[in-house]
Amino acid sequence: MSASALKALHQEWDRCRWVWNECVATSRKAHRAGEQCGPAGLDRMLTGWRKKHEWLGNGASVPQQQIIRDFGRARAKSLMDIKNRVPVRKRAGMPRFKHKGRSRPSLNFTGSSFRVHDGRLRLVGGITLRVVWSRPLPAEPTSVRVYQDSLGHWYASFVVPAQTEPLPETGTAIGVDWGVRELATTTSDEHDLPHPEHGKRAEQRPAQLQRAMARRRPRPGQSSSHGYLNARLQTAKIYKKIARQRQDTARKWAKRVVRDFDRLAVEDIRPKFLAKSTMARKHCRELHLVHAAYTTTECAQCGARTKHAPPLSERTYHCMNCGLSMPRDKNSALVMLVRAGFHPVGVESGRPERPQAVQAA
Repeated sequence: MSASALKALHQEWDRCRWVWNECVATSRKAHRAGEQCGPAGLDRMLTGWRKKHEWLGNGASVPQQQIIRDFGRARAKSLMDIKNRVPVRKRAGMPRFKHKGRSRPSLNFTGSSFRVHDGRLRLVGGITLRVVWSRPLPAEPTSVRVYQDSLGHWYASFVVPAQTEPLPETGTAIGVDWGVRELATTTSDEHDLPHPEHGKRAEQRPAQLQRAMARRRPRPGQSSSHGYLNARLQTAKIYKKIARQRQDTARKWAKRVVRDFDRLAVEDIRPKFLAKSTMARKHCRELHLVHAAYTTTECAQCGARTKHAPPLSERTYHCMNCGLSMPRDKNSALVMLVRAGFHPVGVESGRPERPQAVQAA
């Protein structure tokens, strides 16, 4: 990336960051006054802000409008969590101010504010970026987000219309139960996903760097030393590598499951690499998200349910009604299949559906 393009991106981000902070301040003021504060009203305020501040009006309006929409979605998510009484530890917090030295640039361009020509990304305002393409674009993009990661690397993420790529039918189904010792336990032993322990293998080096950062941490008002910045950069590199390893492992496993099975019954705890992805829909697979309640206490063979959940230390499920005995997570994976209306692989018929209130003694 050229120095002029990098400078222009930072300038655009400074304007967008100012707009975000104004939205935060306006939202807090409206909350104290008991007034409404939505994206439509903030859009009208943006027009006045651009007229009042010449340096703000010199920038592109599209990324500024998009950051208002990002603010609106973040605020709406927080208010919805409060309304639904989501526990505080799981609740999305209200949008906060973005500080210059701690917030990473993220600019969203839509419509006619960008175009791809001769392998280069041309943004509104005369910003031209030379992109290193990971793969060709399958269709004309509708928007692009240009952002910087923790290592200072810049990325361009394009949004393109989804295209289906049907895979050959296999006529089989699989149940997936998420766990701790194993990330995923399935009804097929060959498709279980053991914990790769990428972080455990690399935990020694980050601990050393974090101790070095603690020794060199600047006092309030002081600038960071070269040693502190270098230790922080090395720590970010290690954690970035761990994140990429985990993502690669999860994607390869998910692709193998989608390729080998037509129907997937997955515990509905919304794991990012399968349940929230579009991989199953992209390859025309049938994905069922199954409610996770009582999956550890219900028998996959007869449907009887114990009165009390077994402790985590007990890894084998025993049914007092039909005598079934199998690994606890395997039984839960089979329950996923039954609840989704699928039959386990290699089983000609499944048990009949039972009311949720039926329990075994």
